[in-house]
Amino acid sequence: MIAELGHFALVLAFVVSLVQMVVPMVGAHRRDAQLIGVATPAALLQFLLVAFAFGALLYLFIVSDFSVKLVFDNSHSEKPMIFKISGVWGNHEGSMVLWVLILALFGALVALFGKNLPDTLRARVLAVQASIAVAFLLFILLTSNPFLRLDPAPFEGSGLNPILQDRALAFHPPWLYAGYVGFSMTFSFAIAALIEGKVDAAWARWVRPWTLAAWLSLTIGIAMGSWWAYYTLGWGGFWFWDPVENASLMPWIAGTALLHSAIVAEKRGALKSWTILLAILAFSLSLLGTFLVRSGVLTSVHAFAVDPDRGVFILGILVVFVGGSLALYAWRAPLLKTGGIFAPISREGALLMNNLLLSAAVASVFIGTLYPLLLDGLTGAKITVGPPFFNYTFVPIFVPLLCLVPLGPLLGWKRADVKAAAERLIAAAALAFIACLVTFAFAYDGPWLAPFGIGLAVWLVVGAASEIAWRIRLFTTPLRESLYRARRLPRAAWGTSLAHGGLGIVVAGIVGVTAWQSELITTLAPGESAEIAGYTLTLERVGMRDGPNYEATVGVVRVEKAGRMIATLTPEKRRFPAERQEKTEPAIRTNGLADLYVVLGEPSDDGKWVVRAYHNILAPWIWIGGAIMALGGIMSLADRRLRVGAPTRARLRAAPAE
Repeated sequence: MIAELGHFALVLAFVVSLVQMVVPMVGAHRRDAQLIGVATPAALLQFLLVAFAFGALLYLFIVSDFSVKLVFDNSHSEKPMIFKISGVWGNHEGSMVLWVLILALFGALVALFGKNLPDTLRARVLAVQASIAVAFLLFILLTSNPFLRLDPAPFEGSGLNPILQDRALAFHPPWLYAGYVGFSMTFSFAIAALIEGKVDAAWARWVRPWTLAAWLSLTIGIAMGSWWAYYTLGWGGFWFWDPVENASLMPWIAGTALLHSAIVAEKRGALKSWTILLAILAFSLSLLGTFLVRSGVLTSVHAFAVDPDRGVFILGILVVFVGGSLALYAWRAPLLKTGGIFAPISREGALLMNNLLLSAAVASVFIGTLYPLLLDGLTGAKITVGPPFFNYTFVPIFVPLLCLVPLGPLLGWKRADVKAAAERLIAAAALAFIACLVTFAFAYDGPWLAPFGIGLAVWLVVGAASEIAWRIRLFTTPLRESLYRARRLPRAAWGTSLAHGGLGIVVAGIVGVTAWQSELITTLAPGESAEIAGYTLTLERVGMRDGPNYEATVGVVRVEKAGRMIATLTPEKRRFPAERQEKTEPAIRTNGLADLYVVLGEPSDDGKWVVRAYHNILAPWIWIGGAIMALGGIMSLADRRLRVGAPTRARLRAAPAE
């Protein structure tokens, strides 16, 4: 009965979203307050209905109702509760319900907290948001019904893919979907603005918090996914330029450009058309990621194995929304009034350069990701575009951008004195230069570009601190006054500096792992040892243990350095009887500056075991920096200026009775 009620709730949500898509849009066109007023209750009702359907699906997984096909395919009675819950979105059908739930949540938030929006704009925004819900609810109902029954009902389920049975992955997809779907809100604002033919500072102020929320969610989702891949897949890396990884990176980069462009649109009334286009592209790239994951065109640990017919349906959604929005943009964007004029050397100019480099970076990832698919579809030729392509295209574009990051916030609006701004960064430049020299002294045998990478990281971190020091006039006024200024500094300013500084820490981590990683692959019998990066690894024994829903082969590895015992690591190979699959569980020992990463492989015929070990210098900094960037986003989002829009406008009068 619960399954049938959940399915019926999705049907009702589809009907309500149809009403929300049509009636408020007509009302906004006619300026009819009664029709416009339908938008708010419809958005709230749609959210409640989708939430009920998601809650029903969650209940079915918790109680292990194997009469529901989705539960049978993705759960097992012996699974820990957290993995029963995460199993709801660890598959195609359930993840689509979560996708639509987040979509409806964003619409409900606009309905509840967007009362200071002009009536017609809010109505159009909610109508556009509902049109996206219509498309995906129809997709779920026609091709991906999560409530299908099995008759007779099996006694036990098939279980969940072992690599998905991980606590980090329990939270990774919701954050990632919140980022993807969050850009639907900026898309809806952009389409509504094009229809109205008006983009002003107030519009940009309303768009910024939604963009920031989506960017923040995607940042957390990507960081968690990278961490999961690092410690779960057992290959010792954090990013493989997998097409599905790239599918999440592209909207993140576009969203970063949109964040900066919206600042110019709000502060100076410039780059209006460009901001609209970025809002469209960010969501279009999110839809592209949805297509790549679910179309069956990719083979990836991140992709859902679904039939191509679903991919054709999503491709149709992609064509309608992307093609339709770009056509509307081509028609209406020339009607938007241009904003203020600014000199090339100005904060606007720096943000424009930021946008151009970010757009070029998106283009390089886009080409490298889709070109093999396009070539395969047109000619049948199979090619692989791997890390070397992205290293030689993406990195040269991104490095100049990173060099400009500390300078931009120190430039003035409209026209700036670049010499004065550069003087404020003397300390950052000096420390970056010293960092280059020190790194070169310790790593003089190469790689040669690594010291410059560390210098760039220091430039970013100290440059972010220099911006705060300049804002609070540190060392130029009494300390008491500087502390007073620090307390009065807007949270968005602190958030920006944290995000830029966190980016510098991420850069340092990436440079350390890619430049100075040590790798060991050997076979060891119990009692034998091997050396890596000054550590002695001794395989003491290999035994067995039982987990909640798996059996594990456990290696006990003693780690010594200079004859002194450092740690005991226990890498595992887990076998899941229900799923009939295996999973590698690395053991990682970290001191904050480097990771010692050990993986237990297969046994050999002579009684030895394959052991792989990596020494990853500065690897923890990648995720520490990501966490700091996310904290910066949270602080910026907490700024009151991003939560308060324009004053409440006068309401439209009700249409006269005929």
